[in-house]
Amino acid sequence: MDLDVALPFEVDAGHSPSPEDTPAVPTRGRRATSQEQPLVEVRRSTRRRRTVSAYRDGDRVVVLVPARFTRAEETRWVQTMTERLAASEAKRRPSDTDLAARAEALSERFLGGRARPASIRWVANQRGRWGSCTPSEHTIRISSRVQGMPGYVLDYVILHELGHLLVAGHGPDFWAVLSSYPRLERARGYLDGVAAASGLALSDD
Repeated sequence: MDLDVALPFEVDAGHSPSPEDTPAVPTRGRRATSQEQPLVEVRRSTRRRRTVSAYRDGDRVVVLVPARFTRAEETRWVQTMTERLAASEAKRRPSDTDLAARAEALSERFLGGRARPASIRWVANQRGRWGSCTPSEHTIRISSRVQGMPGYVLDYVILHELGHLLVAGHGPDFWAVLSSYPRLERARGYLDGVAAASGLALSDD
C-alpha cells in the first residue's frame, strides 16, 4: 500500500527499494527519536533527488533519502516517515476480532474447517515465538511482531497455530496438515530472514 504526501516527497509503505536505492554510503542502524519507534536504517542515494520513502523490513524501518540531505534534514524526515508509516500500518492492522475471522476463513480453506480456536489474539510478550497455542484450551496467541508483515506471512503463522489444534509437535503429520498452503516455504523463509536480521532466536511453536 502506497501513501502519498505533499510533493516533493512521497511515502512508499511496505515496498522494497528499487535498484537505484542501493545506498551510496554505508547503511546505518539507529533508533528514531521516540522510544516507541523501531530501529531505523537510513539509506542515502545519489540517484534519489525528489523523494523520501520508508518501508518496513522485519523489525526495522528503512528510510531512503537523497544523499544531499543534511543531518538535520535526515533526522526530521526519519521522524516524519516513521510516524506516517506507523499510522498507515495501524489503519491496516487487524484487530483481535479481525484475527478471529481470518483464522476461521483459513481453517475453512486449508484445514477443512477442522481447527476452531476458542480464542485468538495479539500479544506483545512473546519475545521468542511468532505464535503459540494451548491445545487443551483451544487458545492461540500471535506475536505483535507479526503485525505489519505481509499477509501471506500472517496467514502462515495463524495456520501454523491452527495446525497445533489438530496435531501436536512438528513431525511429518503436522507438516502434512499445512501442506495445502501454497506459500508455506516462502513464509517460513521470510520469518527466518527476519529472525536472522534481528539477531533473535525466534521460532515457530
